[in-house]
Formats: sequence, C-alpha cells, structure tokens
Amino acid sequence: MADPIILAVPKGRILGEALPLLARAGIRPEPSFGDEASRALRFATDRADIAMIRVRAFDVATFVAHGAAQIGIVGSDVIAEFDYSELYAPVDLGIGHCRIAVAEPRGLAATDDPRGWSHVRVATKYPNTTRRHFEARGVQAECVKLNGAMEIAPALGLADRIVDLVSSGRTLAENGLVEVETIAEVSARLIVNRAAYKTRADVLAPLVAAFRAAAQEMPRAA
Repeated sequence: MADPIILAVPKGRILGEALPLLARAGIRPEPSFGDEASRALRFATDRADIAMIRVRAFDVATFVAHGAAQIGIVGSDVIAEFDYSELYAPVDLGIGHCRIAVAEPRGLAATDDPRGWSHVRVATKYPNTTRRHFEARGVQAECVKLNGAMEIAPALGLADRIVDLVSSGRTLAENGLVEVETIAEVSARLIVNRAAYKTRADVLAPLVAAFRAAAQEMPRAA
C-alpha cells in the first residue's frame, strides 16, 4: 500500500474555519487532534490514505513545496511571501479573510501622505512582499524582520511603520496604530506540491475536487 498523503494545516486563526471545510471534503482527524494539551504534530484521519500534520502557517508552504507534505491549507499571504515555484494553488477556500496592510502611529498618520514616501523603514514578517509592494511604487523599503509583536516596533523606535496581517484592526488600535495602505487582500488557499500532483494524481485530483466542492458549499462571510 502506498504511503498516506500528508495534509498540512496551520495552527492559529485559519484552523477553526478549516475544520468544517475538511469535514465537508470527507476528512476528519482523530479525536486527539482537538486536544489543546496535546503536543502531537501528526494525526491520523478517518481515511487510511490521508494523514494530517499541524504546523505553523509559514511552515505549511515549506513542507508542501519540499514534498514532505503533498497538500496543505495556508493563507495567500504566505504563498505570496515565499513564491515557491513547486506550489500549485488550485482552490480559494473562501475562509481566513484578512488583509496585509501598512500601519503607522496615529500621530504620524495625522500629517503623513503615503504618496510622498521615498524611503520607509518597516517592521514585518513579510519582507519579500513588502519590498515588492514598495518597489512597484518606486519607494525604497528597509525591512526589519520580526516574527511577532510588530505593533510595538514603532513605539520602541525599531521602525516607523509596520506591515502585518489585519482583520478587525483592534490590535492596531490598542497599540496606537492606524492603517494607511492595503497591500493585498488575503484568504486561505488549498496548495498542492506540483510533482506529487502528477505522481499521486489518483488521490490528489479527487481530493482537490472535493475541496473545491466543499468551498463552494460553505456559507460565505458577509
């Protein structure tokens, strides 16, 4: 029997929305998947030919691109940041909606005009996306790579601005920041390793079709 297909799913904000979609696609993880105290990373499912791993969102793309997992769920922000040629993203799952935005302190924003920027110093976990965005506008971006706590960077003088994921905007507001520019709208996508899609098409092609159908059936956020 062939090794099971490995489905990589992200910890955090997308996972809760992804579980009903997984169920609609015919995949349910073993009961221990829901145990918040569990440190396990790999789980069986109710399908013998599919196992699941739960990893950090940024790592989902890497596992799938390198073939350690054959299929995964991840935000379009991660896909854009890494731009792996090995990834195929055939389905917008219609969940995990947010945006990548530029934000700065409220006091600075009161007199600032983004159209006049020529150089910016930005704290972000998206240095590639940030540079591409500003280069397209003819702005030089100096990126300070952080993996979290971006919102505190301006207050501590690490960077004047941040580029980060924004959903409700509450975290920005509580840290005295305001959005001044949207870089991209974000949603979760199904990603597949291109080589695996050719060699394991017997499993992956129907799986992609099942996810596409499940995404179409899911109620969309207003």
